[in-house]
Amino acid sequence: MSNPEDIPPLAEPDRRTSTSLINRVVAGALRQRFFLAFFAVLLIAVGIYSFRRLPVDAYPDLSPPRVEIITQWQGRAAEEIERLITVPIEVEMNGIPNVSVVRSISLYGLSDIRITFDPGTDIYFSRQQVFERLAGVALPSGVTPSMAPLFSPSGLIYRYVLDSPDRSATELKTLESWVIERQYKSVPGVAEDSGLGGPTMEYHVLLDPTKIAAVGLSVPLIVNSLG
Repeated sequence: MSNPEDIPPLAEPDRRTSTSLINRVVAGALRQRFFLAFFAVLLIAVGIYSFRRLPVDAYPDLSPPRVEIITQWQGRAAEEIERLITVPIEVEMNGIPNVSVVRSISLYGLSDIRITFDPGTDIYFSRQQVFERLAGVALPSGVTPSMAPLFSPSGLIYRYVLDSPDRSATELKTLESWVIERQYKSVPGVAEDSGLGGPTMEYHVLLDPTKIAAVGLSVPLIVNSLG
């Protein structure tokens, strides 16, 4: 065996070489100040451009499949919405395969039911099952439930409220339905803009049976034409 004292010591790293390399890099940067500033501005511009084009989304989406049922019944209290709409829909949804959680909320004039399925369930199969069950729900006359569009729970990114000191609730509802909602839906990547609340504008047609009969028309004919 060799004597440990005979083993030569490890060579220390040449610090002068690394220091000399850093000095040359710094000296070159100081001599080429224009190019250094140019590349710094270019890097900042590319960063800003990339940041503005960065899509706002959660990837990968870890949320389970979900189907949302929205039903509006204007002018009804939350207790009435719960008893006549929310509960019947929840009862009808019992027994759908792969359902993990069913949550609901009943507000003034609005019923919102969210059905969450087990991870890995085909979302199109789930929506088809919910759609078929909705046809068998007994609801009040004139009430039609609807399913929210296909979207991820992490995709709900914005809520807004329309308020005006000189416009009525009906005018704001009309502005939301015919102007703002259409503009939002035209934005690429927007799946739905769900407008809730506010009275809907109605048109009333007053008929004079004498004048109608004088031109050879009838009330049922006009009613069918308007419908």
